[in-house]
Amino acid sequence: MTVSDYRTQFIDALGFGPDDFQIEAIEAIDRHVNVLVSAPTGSGKTLIANYAIGRVLERGERAFYTTPLKALSNQKFHELSALFGDDRVGLLTGDISINRDADIIVMTTEVLRNMLLTESLQLMTLGLVVLDEVHYLQDPFRGGVWEEVLILTPAAVRFVALSATVGNAKFVGEWFSAVRGPTAIVVEENRPIELHNHLAIVKRGHTSADIVDLLDGARLSDESRRIDNMMKATRRFRPGPRWQGPKSSSPPPPFRAPRRSELLMALERDDLLPVIVFIFSRAACDDAMHQCRRDGLLFTTPEQRREIESIALSRLSAFSDDDLQALEYADFLDCLRRGLSAHHAGMVPAFREIVEICFERNLLAVVFATETLALGVNMPARSVALERFSKYSDAGRKFLTSGEYSQMTGRAGRRGLDDEGHAIVCFANEVALHDVGRVALAAPSDLHSTFRPTYNLTANLIDHFEFDTALEVVQRSFAQFESDRRPAGSKRPLGEQMVARHHVLEELGYAEGWKLNRQGQLLRSIYHECDLLIAESIASGAFEGLEPAALAGLLSCFVYESKRASRTPHAAKQVTTKKRRSLNDRLGQERRGSINERMRAITVTAATIREVEDRYGVPHAKEPDGKFATTIAAWARGASLSTVLDLADAEVGQTSPGDFVRNAKQVADLCEQLSRMRHLSEVAGVAAEAREAVLRSVVAGASSVHPRGEFPL
Repeated sequence: MTVSDYRTQFIDALGFGPDDFQIEAIEAIDRHVNVLVSAPTGSGKTLIANYAIGRVLERGERAFYTTPLKALSNQKFHELSALFGDDRVGLLTGDISINRDADIIVMTTEVLRNMLLTESLQLMTLGLVVLDEVHYLQDPFRGGVWEEVLILTPAAVRFVALSATVGNAKFVGEWFSAVRGPTAIVVEENRPIELHNHLAIVKRGHTSADIVDLLDGARLSDESRRIDNMMKATRRFRPGPRWQGPKSSSPPPPFRAPRRSELLMALERDDLLPVIVFIFSRAACDDAMHQCRRDGLLFTTPEQRREIESIALSRLSAFSDDDLQALEYADFLDCLRRGLSAHHAGMVPAFREIVEICFERNLLAVVFATETLALGVNMPARSVALERFSKYSDAGRKFLTSGEYSQMTGRAGRRGLDDEGHAIVCFANEVALHDVGRVALAAPSDLHSTFRPTYNLTANLIDHFEFDTALEVVQRSFAQFESDRRPAGSKRPLGEQMVARHHVLEELGYAEGWKLNRQGQLLRSIYHECDLLIAESIASGAFEGLEPAALAGLLSCFVYESKRASRTPHAAKQVTTKKRRSLNDRLGQERRGSINERMRAITVTAATIREVEDRYGVPHAKEPDGKFATTIAAWARGASLSTVLDLADAEVGQTSPGDFVRNAKQVADLCEQLSRMRHLSEVAGVAAEAREAVLRSVVAGASSVHPRGEFPL
């Protein structure tokens, strides 16, 4: 089939005319050049990827579709299977391998990066790589993976990179051209569905919320200006911090923020449901859901409630009664049946999947979500509401950036269902509306690199290239590209960072000159933020002679960070020291003692590494944290979910089921990496058993991929 024939057939099958930016990208694909697409969420970037995949299959080559998140990879696997056929699509996400020799493989970006470094035979007939969600480059640790993939992929392979709108797309495209050759930069700034920005506010003396226009074109609306002016006047007459008189003598403010139920009833009245309400706290998302439930809100019909129950039951059929009770399933289901739910990382993945399916089928009216939803799975709504226009950061409370605002409001408006989308910001006394308007109208933020040469990458560069070539690889990164174009380069050259890490590896016995020894080869296969510490722990024998549960517990010290908190207040259990001793954690003092002893040894090893790093100016990785070790070990020993959650509450503080599952999954991933180290026969075998012991019940549910059509229609 000729190029023009294929294009005509593809466009005819759509049933609608592609947008101009899609045509521009399709033409670039037909010219056999790389394509970087920067366009708003929901604008149809996937159509471009689908065209590129079809073209490469016509040439008898393979296509890889990469995403930064396993959940997104699972979703794309289903979408591409429906489009190209189950037999032509596979999935590789580290813990899942389906049809790995298929023509189209969906994978996480790390999987492709590791293939490139192991010179996998999977790359033999590769013609195309689709990089989805390229703006994820800004992730602190994992962001650099994209750059490694772009630098290391064989020159003949073409890339289609898809990004949400970024302000410096042309600059990023220049780097693409420098690294990959000719690249078409396709920028679409207009949303496919017009976005209207509103304010939710309650006037003094009123009992219901009003939804008013925030903007009038490219300026603040007259109503918003009036509200700002009235609030300024009110503040002048309100008592300051030195006021000694009664507070009641100050005039009450003319406006207030709507309560959650007031907001939802106003949105229902104005036909603005379904809505995603972004709240920057997991506990507050859960609190909002239960508050609306207590207020008696109900948005579903009897038929919808039956369908919701059917979806939930089919997804949770493998969960035990104890699991469901520990997860407070009855409350979760009752809220779902009302058309209400939360969506955040504190929930177990199975619950989040149920929410996503129900929302996709238009069965839910309201989802209270943290901002992580803005990047993850595809869940568009008619409206998006922001409960607050500021959030806490390391530097204290700050306004949302234009990038954060556009990422979240990008969910507003469902293509094919809504003529327009709506973004609603809730009024707050302390926020002037002209500040909200300024951010809503601001240009998209720029994309910046977080790339740095890790020990693992340095070891692989030593193994694959001569020194000068390795230096060139690092200097081709987007990070170096940005640094070179700054007026005054304050950043340390990336090549120097690699050299510094090489010196650390030499001093600790991983390399002799520019050559890896046996220990250095071990480091090549460890992909983790604590790569060198894990390798040193292996070398010191810290993992030898352990049973699977103890090994799993010990590995948690590289994953867990104490600052993660969060079991929600309504669900938290107060666990006394007496109760902790009586928990059936299946460990005993001997196992606990063994884990603690090994943990102390790893802590000493970490201190040794830091001393060497300080001599060469290498930044430290996270410190090992053993507080979660007994919780994971108890789980691997077969303790129930309720027991391990109680144990976690007692030993590390309130812990949500979602946090437990996420940490357990990361431990399982480390077990998987160790199990592949065949020359460590004893440890590798125990690690494989440990992985199986951890991946059960609710944790196994996080890694399952469900066949299309499993859920009743």
